[in-house]
Amino acid sequence: MESRSIKEIREELKNYPPQQLQELCLRMARFKKDNKELLTYLLFESEDEAAFIESVKAEIDAGFKAMNRRSGYLIKKSLRKILKDTTQAIRYSGVKTTEVELLIYFCRMMRTEKIPMSTSPIIRNMFARQVKKIETTISKLHEDLQFDYQDDMEYLKS
Repeated sequence: MESRSIKEIREELKNYPPQQLQELCLRMARFKKDNKELLTYLLFESEDEAAFIESVKAEIDAGFKAMNRRSGYLIKKSLRKILKDTTQAIRYSGVKTTEVELLIYFCRMMRTEKIPMSTSPIIRNMFARQVKKIETTISKLHEDLQFDYQDDMEYLKS
């Protein structure tokens, strides 16, 4: 089955009554976990971005606490899972400041939890990619916000 463009879908949705739209959304949410999580964010968490950021930070903390540190492979695997979940939350939000705050928090946790970056080039490159992504996103923000995040970037680069 070939999918239609967003424009065509938008035009078609205008023809549906609200009750039918609700049924379509609920049916779509049943098919994939990502759709359900996005609907949850849009309906319940999008009004309070600060609380959303705190809940994602709590998930990051839980991921670092549950991390298996027996080998570099298991650390890398755990870090990728935490980063995947964080990136997914960033995609749901779509707010650049949320992206910067969550990625800075992830990188800070990598630093404070003493993840062995010197022994593993894969982990070191993962950290470097996130710092680069943070820099790119900060450059797109307003000048005042760029200044606010300057200290965090200095810490991550040192």
